[in-house]
Amino acid sequence: MTPQSHANPAQPPGKIIALDVGDARIGVATCDPLRLTVRPLRTLRRHSRRRDFEALAQIYAEEEAVLVVCGLPYNMDGSEGPQAQKMRNWAARFTRAVRAIRGEHVPLVLWDERLSSFAADEWISEGGSDAAGQDAVAAAVILRSYLDAQHGTGL
Repeated sequence: MTPQSHANPAQPPGKIIALDVGDARIGVATCDPLRLTVRPLRTLRRHSRRRDFEALAQIYAEEEAVLVVCGLPYNMDGSEGPQAQKMRNWAARFTRAVRAIRGEHVPLVLWDERLSSFAADEWISEGGSDAAGQDAVAAAVILRSYLDAQHGTGL
């Protein structure tokens, strides 16, 4: 799994939020400041780009996050298709918008999200809570994958 990053390789310690961005909803997950546990946070219904970005900037501030990990939809063969390019464009607009809203740079890492929705369905069917919504659980799966890779415990 190869991360694609808009952030510095050396990340400051602290909380991370992860996003699973879809056409209708955005799943949001977070972790504790030590990055040991991950939890689905909430699912946002998409409205306008501006309203979505404002809501996400607010969550970033409320969670006191230091990094955003955003799922990047690679094809199953590892190549990038139109959806991946769409996500890259969205992520670039997101970081510019949050900089304008918050007056600060928000580090963002694009992370391979292949099979995150499948893993979220499995997690929910095995008794995990989906109170925050399946998209938020998918964001938690993306974040867990990212953290495992950072700690060298990924598959």
